[in-house]
Amino acid sequence: MSVHEEASLEQLRRAVLRQQLRQRGETALRPEARQIPPAPRDGHLPLSFAQMRLWLVSALDASADRAYHMPTALRLTGRLDRAALKQALDGLVARHESLRTRFVAEGGVPRQVVAPVGAGFALREEAAASEDAIVQAITDDLATPFDLANGPVIRGRLLQLSSQEHVLVLNQHHIVSDGWSSGVMVRELAALYRAACLGEPDGLPPLPIQYADYAHWQRQTLQGAVLAQQLDFWRGHLAGAPELLELPLDRPRPPMPSHAGGQWSLTVPAPLAEGLRALAQRRGATLYMVLMAAWSLLLSRLSGQSTVVVATPVAGRNRRELEGLIGFFVNTLAFCTRVEEGQTVTQLIEAVRRETLAAFAHQELPFEQVVEAVRPARSLSHVPLAQASFIWHGESGGGAIDLPQLSLAAVPLPHQATQFDVSLHLNETGASLEGALIYARDLFDEATVARWGRCLLQVLEGFVADEAQEVLRVPLLADADYRQVVEDFNVVAPAQPASWLAHACFEGWVDAHGDATALEFEGESLSYAELDARANRLAHYLLAQGAQPDDRVALCVERGVEYLVGVLGILKAGCAYVPLDPEYPAARLSYMVKDSAPLLVLTQSSVAEQLPAVDVPVLRLDVDQLVLARRLPATRPEVPGLQPSHLAYLIYTSGSTGEPKAVMVEHRQLCHLSAAQSAV
Repeated sequence: MSVHEEASLEQLRRAVLRQQLRQRGETALRPEARQIPPAPRDGHLPLSFAQMRLWLVSALDASADRAYHMPTALRLTGRLDRAALKQALDGLVARHESLRTRFVAEGGVPRQVVAPVGAGFALREEAAASEDAIVQAITDDLATPFDLANGPVIRGRLLQLSSQEHVLVLNQHHIVSDGWSSGVMVRELAALYRAACLGEPDGLPPLPIQYADYAHWQRQTLQGAVLAQQLDFWRGHLAGAPELLELPLDRPRPPMPSHAGGQWSLTVPAPLAEGLRALAQRRGATLYMVLMAAWSLLLSRLSGQSTVVVATPVAGRNRRELEGLIGFFVNTLAFCTRVEEGQTVTQLIEAVRRETLAAFAHQELPFEQVVEAVRPARSLSHVPLAQASFIWHGESGGGAIDLPQLSLAAVPLPHQATQFDVSLHLNETGASLEGALIYARDLFDEATVARWGRCLLQVLEGFVADEAQEVLRVPLLADADYRQVVEDFNVVAPAQPASWLAHACFEGWVDAHGDATALEFEGESLSYAELDARANRLAHYLLAQGAQPDDRVALCVERGVEYLVGVLGILKAGCAYVPLDPEYPAARLSYMVKDSAPLLVLTQSSVAEQLPAVDVPVLRLDVDQLVLARRLPATRPEVPGLQPSHLAYLIYTSGSTGEPKAVMVEHRQLCHLSAAQSAV
C-alpha cells in the first residue's frame, strides 16, 4: 500500500472523528492525554498484533513471504555522491529501530530483538545494462525471501545505468513497514542525503518513541471494556457474512496459493469521474464511498451472493507520535455490504456511507482479532473473511525531489504478488481516475479480469445515469460484451429438416467420403463405406427380429470396431441403444437390462461371460458377423414411421443418490447437439 492511499484514508478517518466531535458539541480534536511510554528494554519485547499475523503466515507457509515484500524503487538522475548515500542509509537504519529488528522465537513465542546502532546498511552495487535489467533485478529481489530470525529486514541494491543515471531499490519486509512508512523513508532519506552532501545537520526531529514501544503499549491497552466494545461492533457488522466470496474461477483454487499476481490497467475517464464526484456530493458521501458501493455491487453480481465482504486498508496512525515512525501500523478493515432486492443506487450508497463511518470509528481492533472474534472456517487456500479488496490511493502525488546535483523520483513497480483473489486499486490523476485490477494468477485469466474491469466501468456509468434505478438492474455489459454474450455465443445452427435422423448425418458423410478411412483399431481398418455396409447388415438382422421405433437394444462390448458397428446398426434399425459397460458390477448390469427391457443384447466373445443371465436373444458381433455378411444385404434399410422424436439411446445415471435412472435422448436432440458442436 502506498503512502498516498494510507494518507487519503487517514484523512477520511479524521473527517469521521471531526463529525463525531461536532455531534457531541466539541469543536477540535483533543491531543492524547498521555504519550505512549517507552517499553522496558531489559525484558521481552512483544510483537504487535499485526506483526504476529505476518510472523505466523511466514512460519506456516514460506512461499507466502513474497506477498509481504514492500519494494521501493527510486531513480537518481544527476551526479550521485555514493558516500553521502551510504551515510544517509546508515543514518536511516540508526534512526529507526524497526529496521534493525529481528524476530526470534523462544518456546514457539516470537519476540523482537533490536540490534544496536552501528551495523549500518548493507548496500549491494552493480551495473545494469538496460531498463529490462532493472526490472529483472527487482523481480529477482522480490523472489528472495527474508530471514526474519536473523535479519536484515531491509536490503538495498544500487543499479547503475550510466554515470548520471542510477536506480536505488529498497526492499523491506511488511512486518516492519507499510505504505505510509515508505513515504517516511523516502522523505528522511532525502533529508539525510542532503545533509551529508552539505555537511549540515539533517533537521529531522527526534523520534518520541520507537515501534517496539507502540507494540508493547498496544498489547497493554487493547483489553477490558475497550476491547469488548470493539469486538461487539465487528461481530455485529460481519454477522451472516459468507466465509468465501464465490467468484467464478478459471481454475480450481489450489490448497496452497502461490501468491503470483497479475495486473490489468483501468481508467475511469474524466467525464465519468466528474459525474461520480457530483453523485457523491449529492448523497453526502465521499468519492471513496461511491466507488466502494460500485465495487461491492459488481462482486455481488459476479458471485451471486447478496452479502459481500471487501477489505480496505487504514493507516492505523491515530496518535501524533506514530506519524513519523517506520513500522507496521496499517490495519485492514472488513467492510460488509448487503445488496438487497429492490434497493436503489441511492440507497446502496447511503448504506455504504453508514457502514464506512461506523467501521472507521471502530478501526482500532486489529484485523487479526476481528478474525478471531468472528471465527470463520480457516483455510490456507485463501485470506479469512475477505478475499477481495479496494485500495483507494486518493490524489496521486510524489513528484521528483531535488537534491544537491541530483533529482530523486519514484519508479512505478508492477504488482507481482497478491494476498487477495482480486483487488481494485484507484487513485485520482487530475480529472480522471487511474488504477488497476490486481488478481491471483492461480485463479483467473487476464481476459476474465479484463471483462470484469469493463463491467465495473458499466456499473459506474449506470450509477451516474440513473441513481434511482434498482441496483440489480444496473447494466454490467458494454455493447461489445453484450453482443458477444447474447448474440455470438448463441449462434443457432441451421434448422435441420424434420426427416433428419442421427444415423442420416453419418450416411451423408459416407455418400461424400465413402473411400476415406473411418476408423483403425488394433490392425483393422474400415472405410466409411465398409463401416456403413456392416452396420446396414446388422440393422437388417434387427428388423428381422421384429425391431420397431423406440425398441431398446443393449450393447455390451469393449470399445473398438464392434462398438461402432453396433451403435450405427441399432440406430439404422430405428431402435435406441443402451450402452452397458463391461466393467460395471454384475448387479448394475442386471438392473440396467431389466429396467430397459431390450429387444436383444449385442455383445462379443471377450465379455459375454460377464453378462448376467437375460431372457432375451444374445448376438455376438465378432462371431456372427460372417453369418450376417452371407445372409443379409449391405443396403440401407427402410424403417417405416421412424421420426426425429423417436429414441436414439438411453444413458443411465450413476445412481449415487439411489437407483440408476435412464435418461432418454431422442434423434432430434442428438442431431441438434451434433450440429451445435460442428458450428463451434
